[in-house]
Amino acid sequence: MSKISGIYAASMSVLNDDLTLDIKKTIEHAEMLIEQGCHGVVIFGSTGQSQLISVSEKINLLNSLVANKYKEKYILGTGLNSLGETINFMRVASSLTFKNFLIMPPAYYKYGDKEVIQFYSKIIDAVSNCQIILYNFEKLSGYKFSASCVEELVNKYPQNIIGLKDSSYNLFENLKIDDFSMMPGSETKLLKGLELGCSGIITATCNVTSELSRKVYDDFQSGKNQTVNQKLCDVRNEFEKYNLISALHTFFTKKNKFYRNVLPPLSLLNLDDQKKLEDNLEKLNFSTKSLMAAWYAISKIFK
Repeated sequence: MSKISGIYAASMSVLNDDLTLDIKKTIEHAEMLIEQGCHGVVIFGSTGQSQLISVSEKINLLNSLVANKYKEKYILGTGLNSLGETINFMRVASSLTFKNFLIMPPAYYKYGDKEVIQFYSKIIDAVSNCQIILYNFEKLSGYKFSASCVEELVNKYPQNIIGLKDSSYNLFENLKIDDFSMMPGSETKLLKGLELGCSGIITATCNVTSELSRKVYDDFQSGKNQTVNQKLCDVRNEFEKYNLISALHTFFTKKNKFYRNVLPPLSLLNLDDQKKLEDNLEKLNFSTKSLMAAWYAISKIFK
């Protein structure tokens, strides 16, 4: 079992004007995040519009990603409402030697711990060499993991269940499991989580906060005073006032127009919300102007 630790971004997907997946730019965006400080990224997490992108497009991207220089730093979001589609997608990924997966339980239907354990058991029985990070996000799935459910899954599959992304925030403070990656889903929980023994974070807004998040993480590890944590939390809180996918794509579109495409029913922010976000980020000295080095890196990548 390989523990995951550090700063992980739920990477954005870049789309063509016809709303098909732009595989080259999506991969290059993920590479950029790693080069700006992320220890790794999740491909096809919630922020990557995973539930709206076809499985065939995802497989096409994996075929392009298989020889990538950062392959070991990628976690694949493979949780789909269909158990069969989830297993088939993971089998393809495993055949390409990807091993780390972030999986949320299916949405829409009501169920409990017993059914969730059965769901993950069937996945692991079908793809035995996988390493799974459970995704706890009640707002999206309608289900919130209990501590006992997680503990039962870990006890049943100690080599397969390696961690949990906690976006419901009911477990990261109190659930303690040896050699297990507890990863809150927000920068506002990063420092507190580290103090409690968490392994890092997996978040949407690390698409824009990778450098700040990495500094908080590194300063904690080296015992230095925290100088940017409040700014990091403030930036996260501004983005969190909106749909995160909409806000992130709107923010990136200011500098690079190819981020303007999102899959319906998602959309960019309206002009009023866009201005509010820009103005509030400017007050925090966090804007496209303050991120010129990052934008320069993007322009070099997307030349």
